[in-house]
Amino acid sequence: MEYKFDATNKKMGRLATEVAEILQGKKNPSYEPRLEGDDVVVVENVDKLSFTGNKFNDKNYYWHTGYIGHLKTATLKELFEKDPKKVFRMVVEKMLPKNRLQSKRLKRLLIK
Repeated sequence: MEYKFDATNKKMGRLATEVAEILQGKKNPSYEPRLEGDDVVVVENVDKLSFTGNKFNDKNYYWHTGYIGHLKTATLKELFEKDPKKVFRMVVEKMLPKNRLQSKRLKRLLIK
């Protein structure tokens, strides 16, 4: 089954949890945790998502390049202005279980 969401004026976390639940297959009556599921999620207008509180300016994301002392930092605002689709995919990815099915489930997330 294909689910379509319009992200206009929706909260990032609320939408991401619903998408993650669908990608896991928990909305299907034939849910089985060891299977990847077969539902496809299409999200449109990701650039019009809204955020609560001061998260947009205060939330930081960290990553390491692999070299000593190369810890990189960026705020949610910087990343969202650069590529909102990538930020939404990253949020959904962090909500999915960390196992061999994670990448297969993320392939069924289409962001337009």
